[in-house]
Amino acid sequence: MDPEASRNARESLELAFQMSNILETGLDRHTLSVLVALCEKGLNPESLAALVKELRKEPQTNPTTTSTVPPFP
Repeated sequence: MDPEASRNARESLELAFQMSNILETGLDRHTLSVLVALCEKGLNPESLAALVKELRKEPQTNPTTTSTVPPFP
């Protein structure tokens, strides 16, 4: 990836992260990056949103996990 494309990708991710914070989604930059990459590969964004919502409903079962994911509005 050339430097200009890399800079544009970082700026786009930062903008998505700022919008995510405004909407209080609770998604971090890494998660947003993964979701954007999946959308770019052709996955349906609405299906991904439904999956994120469903995963947040499930209780944390990993005993090493110390934090919980906040609910998606």
